[in-house]
Amino acid sequence: MPLSVAILDDYQSVARDLADWSRLPPGSALTVFDQPFADLESAAAALAPFDVLVIMRERTPFPAALIDRLPALKLLVTTGARNNAIDLNACAARGIPVSGTGMVGTPTAELTWGLILALTKRITVEERALRAGQWQTGLTDGLAGRRLGLVGLGKLGTQVARVGQVFGMEVAAWSPNLTDERAAAAGVTRLDKADLFASSDVVSVHLVLSARTQGVVGAAEFAAMKPTSLFVNTSRAGLVDEGALMAALREGRIGGAGIDVFPVEPLPADSPWRDLPNTVLTPHLGYVTRQNYAVFYRDALEDILAWQAGAPIRLLSAR
Repeated sequence: MPLSVAILDDYQSVARDLADWSRLPPGSALTVFDQPFADLESAAAALAPFDVLVIMRERTPFPAALIDRLPALKLLVTTGARNNAIDLNACAARGIPVSGTGMVGTPTAELTWGLILALTKRITVEERALRAGQWQTGLTDGLAGRRLGLVGLGKLGTQVARVGQVFGMEVAAWSPNLTDERAAAAGVTRLDKADLFASSDVVSVHLVLSARTQGVVGAAEFAAMKPTSLFVNTSRAGLVDEGALMAALREGRIGGAGIDVFPVEPLPADSPWRDLPNTVLTPHLGYVTRQNYAVFYRDALEDILAWQAGAPIRLLSAR
């Protein structure tokens, strides 16, 4: 049976080339949206005709209010193995299966170090100054002997810890469930949250966003940081009190921040983030690699074919 399939939020226009979409059932139609929808109304109007939607992580939210306005929808595929922006209960109520995909597990840790190095080595500042005709406008910092504080020591946090250790940093960590044994197994010191923020020269966040971790980094944590310390978030914007972080940067109470995730994405043209000092900002690049996208779209196609054959795979279920 022919299918009407839409791929959403293909910002780089690469989805058609990263999977063999000719394997879709004969007569199927593939539509690619490369721009985000302005609101729920525009999303509902554009997506109403499609049988299958392939969505990129959490770029377009799928609350019940949208799902209920998609009468033709029979399968929803999300890249990655988790998507908190989908109302899985609403999908289940409609009998719409939701499939995920695999992913490469290292790019976000790599970007984290890109941001840390850009801040400590003044890479973006000196690059702009060099192009403007200047030469060596300030001193950079070293990492050896400094403390790296990790908020979260799961897979990503552990990867970031290993690199810090190679640079000769002392690595400490905190998370709600971290034990001394788990920390020691990674060669890391477990601290309480207050001590971690007060003593670390670089703090990097690597937690899963949930009701328990929403706003886990706030005004008290930024107040505890040293004025030279750096803060990096490549995880989720909701983990951090945005206003408290902005205030700490504006007032010079911390040394700088590297931020890859924002409450509203794409970042609005008038966002105050664009004017904040001492920042290195990237447009949610943590998972945006050629290798990851190849896995995403390969698996998305497999999900569609498996469902069409009556044996859906990689199903996500409501927790």
